[in-house]
Amino acid sequence: MLEPLEKMLAKGVDNALLRFGLGKGYLDGGQCAVAAEHLQRCVAFDPQYSAAWKLLGKAYLGAGDPTAARHAWEQGLLAASGHGDKQAEKEIRVFLRRLDKLA
Repeated sequence: MLEPLEKMLAKGVDNALLRFGLGKGYLDGGQCAVAAEHLQRCVAFDPQYSAAWKLLGKAYLGAGDPTAARHAWEQGLLAASGHGDKQAEKEIRVFLRRLDKLA
């Protein structure tokens, strides 16, 4: 799944959707740091992409950076509430509560 996306990126295609796909693919494969890089670029393209913020938080947490995860989820919460994405809001609030329990 990642190879065709990486080829597109190498050819100069670069947008939020491509970076989201790469980020999700690397996160699913356990490569959290690489996933975070792609998801950072995704939210740079589209700061209102709440699903990307949600995954970025997961990637940061998986890479061992709970502070960055909290920041990403807080940004995701703002993005989700800004465009009425109630499901993303609920999920992100759960992630933040779990993070609070880890602290």
